Amino acid sequence: MSENEQVTLATVREDAEAQVFIRRADRNLEELGYTDHGTRHCGIVAAVAYDILARLGRPKRQAELAAVAGYLHDTGNLISREEHGIAAALLAREVLSRLGMPVAEIVEVMAAIGNHEEQYGEPVSDIAAALVLGDKSDVHYSRVRTVDPADYDIHDRVNAACRSSQVTVDPDLHTITLALVIDTSVAPVMEYFEIFLSRMVMCRKSARYMGCDFRLVINDVVIA
Repeated sequence: MSENEQVTLATVREDAEAQVFIRRADRNLEELGYTDHGTRHCGIVAAVAYDILARLGRPKRQAELAAVAGYLHDTGNLISREEHGIAAALLAREVLSRLGMPVAEIVEVMAAIGNHEEQYGEPVSDIAAALVLGDKSDVHYSRVRTVDPADYDIHDRVNAACRSSQVTVDPDLHTITLALVIDTSVAPVMEYFEIFLSRMVMCRKSARYMGCDFRLVINDVVIA
């Protein structure tokens, strides 16, 4: 398979079946009261995962596979929220096999997707680690679907309070930093930790897998 024929994020974005999977998965989560998990979230996770590996000097193809994994990582929600990472890995196999991706690459994407949830996931590869960081860092007010703030649950409040979320990589200092700007009039910083502590632990583990330290900065204050 030549360079031009390789399956890329652009290939997957244009695939009708993949789009149906993402839309249905997001619709299920909307019914359950979750924040956005549609093409906005998938696109951001893909971009961050790619950027992390690219800035760390990993091979371009590896970064591309991380982007593909990031785009497809939540499709398993169309089946069930429970163990959706494992379901998404199997769905990704169907899509990527049909598109002609080599098996050796498919299994890397599957391993990453199947390990992106903190309940059972582990950074088993650079691709998996980058996916975790891309996924867990996406906290932002634009993900909130609930219209009336009076109806917010804690996840809505924390996302609504987050005005900015940015992941930066310093390959010289070997650091990966998640910088958040949180409006504490909407939600106190403590609520962020109530729901995201286990995710931040997984981010730290993923950064370490890639030989980096994970830094969390909230409102210009270094937390970790």
